[in-house]
Amino acid sequence: MQRCSASAQANNTEIDLQGVNGDADAAAVGIPLGAELMRFAEALSSRDFEALKDARAALLAAAEERVLVDAAGVAGNFQRMVRIADAIGIPTDDVTTESILGLRDDLDLYRFASAENTRRVSGI
Repeated sequence: MQRCSASAQANNTEIDLQGVNGDADAAAVGIPLGAELMRFAEALSSRDFEALKDARAALLAAAEERVLVDAAGVAGNFQRMVRIADAIGIPTDDVTTESILGLRDDLDLYRFASAENTRRVSGI
């Protein structure tokens, strides 16, 4: 079963969360410039500078310069927030944990090295 995010449900927007796994078709579902933004994020997070150059050019060609600047700002802020949360060990509450367990499995998020910092709860 494909779950969707709480924000997508609240906004009655259809999305396909497999976009976070590099599926450009899924990333484009319900998200303007989704495929271009996904490629930009993938290249940035993988530190593939050649792919980042291409993704930046594709995003700029598909959108205004301010979209590229905003995307870079969001990516930088996300990196900062994740590092702070990991460093100080911010716990998630049980309600949050219950709501995202299946999603973590669906998206195979435990494959990432940072998953070592994520509490696994079984039986929920």
